[in-house]
Amino acid sequence: MTPGSDAPFAEFSAALLGEGLPPEAERHLRLAAENYRFGDVAEAHLLDAQTAAPGHAAVLIGLYRFYFYQGQLAQTLEIAQQCLGKAAREMGLPGDWREVRPGMARFDAYEEMAPRFFLFSLKGYAYLRMRLGDMDEGRHALQKLLELDSSDKIGAQVLLDVIARAEAAEDD
Repeated sequence: MTPGSDAPFAEFSAALLGEGLPPEAERHLRLAAENYRFGDVAEAHLLDAQTAAPGHAAVLIGLYRFYFYQGQLAQTLEIAQQCLGKAAREMGLPGDWREVRPGMARFDAYEEMAPRFFLFSLKGYAYLRMRLGDMDEGRHALQKLLELDSSDKIGAQVLLDVIARAEAAEDD
């Protein structure tokens, strides 16, 4: 790895790709995918994967996707918050995303997996807050996302525009 790249977060970056999963967790993730159409069965396997590998990034991603596509937004938000916390801990960032500053990680380097995971987790958190009716919290998270990702590779501005249009429609 090149200096200044994902090297300090290599283990976390590898976990984002599913590396380091205990075989039992890997088996449950596979079974969850195979049984996706049976929501209760898939969820049980995901929760078993979480028990086998608590806090593993691949398991959190699996849970996030499952709850999101099942339309269980409150549960998805809970997982998004866990993802933010996990990324912050792994990267040595403040636990509160509001305290994270651009120079604390290479947020401008899209190829850096750990910072990108943090940014996407923040975007997911913002989107879910919006969907659950908390537009102010969603806006604040998106503004932070835009501060960290000033080139807007993650797409915060699109969601900020959605909020602006919704507010304009309310005013009409």
